[in-house]
Amino acid sequence: MTDPQALPWQPVHPGFALKLLQGGTDADTRVLILRVDPGTVIQRHRHGGEVHAFNLAGRRQLLETGEVIGPQGYVYEPPGNVDSWMAVGDEPALVLVTLRGSFETLDAVGTVIGRSTTGSITESYATFLKGNP
Repeated sequence: MTDPQALPWQPVHPGFALKLLQGGTDADTRVLILRVDPGTVIQRHRHGGEVHAFNLAGRRQLLETGEVIGPQGYVYEPPGNVDSWMAVGDEPALVLVTLRGSFETLDAVGTVIGRSTTGSITESYATFLKGNP
């Protein structure tokens, strides 16, 4: 059993950090808690597998639709979905996310400029933990 409170936040970029609750190989589902500070944008990206996202706290706005997801809000994203979002309000958005497949960051014209998978996130978090016991 993993105690999420005991895990450190791994910085991804300014205003965005994560905790890996479950990882493994690229065939596995990863489970993350994301912390996104107000005003921070999660850049446009494409999911290679399905995503289930549950807001634990804070609010986030889906930039393509303008919809605001508040605490206890749930979003399902099918494989191939392209989206971006940003934390809004006065507190960080904490989002519990389960996802499979790739996460591809896209530029303004849709070119892939970054890619992560369950395996790469698991490896990155394990390396981070070694430096932050």
